[in-house]
Amino acid sequence: MADRVSPERRSKIMSKVRSKNTGPEMIVRRELHRQGYRYRLHRRDLPGSPDICFPSRQKAIFVHGCFWHGHDCRWGRPPKSNSTYWTAKVEANRERDLRKLEELRRMGWQSLVVWQCELRDPKAAFDRIAEFLTPKK
Repeated sequence: MADRVSPERRSKIMSKVRSKNTGPEMIVRRELHRQGYRYRLHRRDLPGSPDICFPSRQKAIFVHGCFWHGHDCRWGRPPKSNSTYWTAKVEANRERDLRKLEELRRMGWQSLVVWQCELRDPKAAFDRIAEFLTPKK
């Protein structure tokens, strides 16, 4: 199936897609700050540049968009147009994500992935984040 918009229009649309400070990321950051957590952002010295880092706890949170990272939910489905490109692109993103999570684990860091669709139930999402951040005895 062919793309329904012109290449110029598609380029303009794609140029607006951000990799940092996305809507889902900002929701998580605001709630964490409201609950009293302090953190660092986008640490480039760590594999995968985690969205949110807690260096003293050696914990990192990645906030993933379902579409871009290939989540198995209704928002993670690839588009019907240019499907070979999108399938390869999302699969490469997934493989990179797994590699970076493994690199962090080998460095002694714990990681949590929060999916965009999880934020539709904020209480459950933040309960899971709080559990992740709570030190284990």
